[in-house]
Amino acid sequence: MGLGMHILVVNAGSSSIKFGLFDNGLRPVLDGMIAEIGGESHLRMSLLAQSVQAPNHGAAVQIMVQALAQAGYPVHMLQAAAHRVVHGGEKLREPCLLSAENITEIRNLIPLAPLHNPANLAAIEALAATLPNLPQYASFDTAFHATNPAVATRYAIPDAEAARGIRRYGFHGISYASLTRALPGLAGVLPRRVLALHLGNGASLCAILDGKSVATTMGYSPLEGLTMGTRTGSIDGNAVLRLAEIHGIAAAGRLLNRESGLLALGGSSDMRALHAANTEQSRFAISHFSYWIQRHAGSMIAAMGGLDALAFTGGIGENDADLRARVMQGLGWLGLECNGAANKVNATKLHSATSNVAAYIVPAREEAHIAAEALSLIAAQGRHA
Repeated sequence: MGLGMHILVVNAGSSSIKFGLFDNGLRPVLDGMIAEIGGESHLRMSLLAQSVQAPNHGAAVQIMVQALAQAGYPVHMLQAAAHRVVHGGEKLREPCLLSAENITEIRNLIPLAPLHNPANLAAIEALAATLPNLPQYASFDTAFHATNPAVATRYAIPDAEAARGIRRYGFHGISYASLTRALPGLAGVLPRRVLALHLGNGASLCAILDGKSVATTMGYSPLEGLTMGTRTGSIDGNAVLRLAEIHGIAAAGRLLNRESGLLALGGSSDMRALHAANTEQSRFAISHFSYWIQRHAGSMIAAMGGLDALAFTGGIGENDADLRARVMQGLGWLGLECNGAANKVNATKLHSATSNVAAYIVPAREEAHIAAEALSLIAAQGRHA
């Protein structure tokens, strides 16, 4: 591959950096991860696994760049970097070239995403310091939901509080945008009313009408909505206030975000471990997860005025046949008929020939979607140059 023909996609978390390299045909070249930043750090890339010294994101980015060079992809072969940024707020509703103004806006949004945007920023700034001439782009997890109507996004709170940015934003938007782009290739056409289910450690649903998000289960933060790996999902605000009164705000926040969900109900945040345990506790956790998917699904379907197709994605959505069967059986009143044999082998098409509602597995391709958005922006800049 020649000069300037690769897009580096970076997905930075609070203690890790995941990265992938794509060519200009959006074919994956390699991927890797630097984990436990600030601790006993280690690098995994293709067949390589080794301990590294990464006390912070800046050091991790330098290690990433060096590892890419050693794998045969030095700096001069990078056309651009593209980042996943969790929160774009009201202003950043489209993928963009990262300017000083856009970076400032991402920083201003830290109070809305204190667990995510600081890590995203750390990687952006570290890469800018290491490779100052490399253009950087960002895609936002909130952006896909910018099409939600005001009645869906507004909490019924005073104007002054809404003005502080307290509203529903929704997340997993890059996943849903990628799913919307991929589904026509699997179904032959994009169904008009799609219920998309992003099911993993973080989980949400999205009502996609004519290719646009009109409702989603996550809200002001990723805490709202479904039962998740370690998050409660939706919980009464007064219960949150009571927990804060008992434990203090910081401890209550940890409890709600990191110590609840499947972990609290079943003893593990890993759905595979819950299935393997097969205890009364683990079975209840799985039933709870399934029940709230079905219950929230009714809300999403109402927002679209009906349903034409389900689309499962994410680690659980793509691989857990038992959970998918539960959900599809629970939505059987819509005329959805599951093809049990297809479901057991994780086939792309999950519905029977006589089903009134289609159902598909759509593999998550978030990194490729981020690379595609960056390439589209690069191409547009070239046309306008």
